[in-house]
Amino acid sequence: MPVRSGWTRQQLVVAFALYCRMSFGSLHDDRNPDIIRIADAISRTPSALAMKLANIASLDPGIIATGRKGLKNVSALDRAMWDEMQNDWERFAVESNRAMKEIEETANPSDSATQDEGLRDIDDRVGEDRAVETTVRIGQAFFRSAVLSAYNERCCITGLSEPRLLVASHIKPWHKYKQTRVNPRNGLLLSALHEKAFDIGLITINDDMTVRVSRKHTVRNDRFFSTSIECYDGKLIHQPEKFAPEREFLAYHREHIFQE
Repeated sequence: MPVRSGWTRQQLVVAFALYCRMSFGSLHDDRNPDIIRIADAISRTPSALAMKLANIASLDPGIIATGRKGLKNVSALDRAMWDEMQNDWERFAVESNRAMKEIEETANPSDSATQDEGLRDIDDRVGEDRAVETTVRIGQAFFRSAVLSAYNERCCITGLSEPRLLVASHIKPWHKYKQTRVNPRNGLLLSALHEKAFDIGLITINDDMTVRVSRKHTVRNDRFFSTSIECYDGKLIHQPEKFAPEREFLAYHREHIFQE
């Protein structure tokens, strides 16, 4: 049965993990199947978990900046967990993955053998190499989930919603900056085509969240290029519901990757 005692660290980690993977519009709904299922697994009521998620939302500057607000009765532990998550996203991704796995296994012990199948194809690696590989994969999965939920599973430029054609793109390159690899504020949700264009510097995002198309390699007499890329020049991107892109990261992309 759900209890009313103070939140444990595992319960908080699970709540923050759920916040990262759910869309903003679903956070307050205590009838949401995911909230009901997770609440039961951590011995909390759905309303208590929904309230905790709303409290977490009130700490997100991406939400506050748009005028939306969560609940105001945020605890010191909530603030401390938020800061801890922001300061080391990779560590939080690993801990939250472990916490979610533990509560899922507790709730569905018969399914425990099938958990994290995507991480079990690296048995040919041992020791430190395997641990690093696992951490990277967990971080990549966390990053994609957080960015997908932030943009409501739609490309922020085109509005495309086919998940198999969507890429959680890094603003600052993944291979160069370890400290920003898992940070969802270093992400944009883009179609596969526009992710590639962003990656090679054909497009970028201005501080006012409008698209800028490079004039350096504009393709002449190419109707597809004109209608699929060039036509978005100056257009406002679809704003994320949370984890708004960090302006510092966007400035880096314009300075170092965009082909002006």
